[in-house]
Amino acid sequence: MNIRVLIVCSGNSKPGEAFNFSLHHSFIFEQTESLRKIEIDFNFFFLKGKGITGYLKNYQNYIKLLNSFKPDIVHAHYGLSGLFANLQRKIPVITTFHGSDVFLFKANRMMSIISHVLSKKSIVVNSKMAKILRLRNKTHIIPCGVDIKLSYPYKEEHSLCPPQLERVKTNILFSSRFDYYEKNFPLAKEVIALLGPDYNLIELKGYSRVEVNQLMNYCDVALMTSISEGSPLFIKEAMACNCPIVSTDVGDVREIIGNTNGCYITSFDPTEIAEKVKLAVQFHKIYKYTKGRDRIIELGLDSETIARKILEVYKSVT
Repeated sequence: MNIRVLIVCSGNSKPGEAFNFSLHHSFIFEQTESLRKIEIDFNFFFLKGKGITGYLKNYQNYIKLLNSFKPDIVHAHYGLSGLFANLQRKIPVITTFHGSDVFLFKANRMMSIISHVLSKKSIVVNSKMAKILRLRNKTHIIPCGVDIKLSYPYKEEHSLCPPQLERVKTNILFSSRFDYYEKNFPLAKEVIALLGPDYNLIELKGYSRVEVNQLMNYCDVALMTSISEGSPLFIKEAMACNCPIVSTDVGDVREIIGNTNGCYITSFDPTEIAEKVKLAVQFHKIYKYTKGRDRIIELGLDSETIARKILEVYKSVT
């Protein structure tokens, strides 16, 4: 008998049928698809509105869907969604915390702690979050997985270069849209200013999955300057493409990268970041690829392995 799961998450950005990297929570839908392959029945409830007051307006529709879909589990993503999902107490709730709901802003953390206490089980994406939320007997550390069939290094004979890249410049792929606060674009902009006009910073916005894979294969370096992260999918995708990486020491990036040559951890000092970017560019010129993909497989961070771990959490609740 299949487990029936209702996913509760923000619906202020609607998912399209095709993958769209501009969708802030695209990893939720990718994780769901990997679980669907192992015969989990899913439905979605998208929360519309902002903050507690906005979310409360969704309550009647939430109860209607629970009564019609009759899930075995409600799986909420992010602390506020988990708090909302626990407003009913008949169906067990599993809440996944992704980082910003624990690390950014005291109000976020307080709501996440309450959600964690109310939830039957909690999933966090790194060990630092587990220490903050406590109640370790109900907490599972499971990062989001990367689909290594969609994120992969091209062979040498693959010659199609994305048109947005400037061949005469060194192309640096930024980790997200420029307007996400936690991604810290102002720091990246300062780094590029130090590097000079021969460096081209690319905003990761509005690209298809195929285009993202192209960018990660043809850019010289993947750059992340985030203030805070949980377990960033951007880093795992870049690793799966064997792309050189420079990243601030946030979330579980240090654990993911390990001792992978061509990948560098840095402080928030722009001068240090610029120097690490130069090292990564030099590595790219000499070796082309890192061995990041091998590291992802070694750590079991592919989407299929992660799906099996989440399935075990589902079984423990049902």
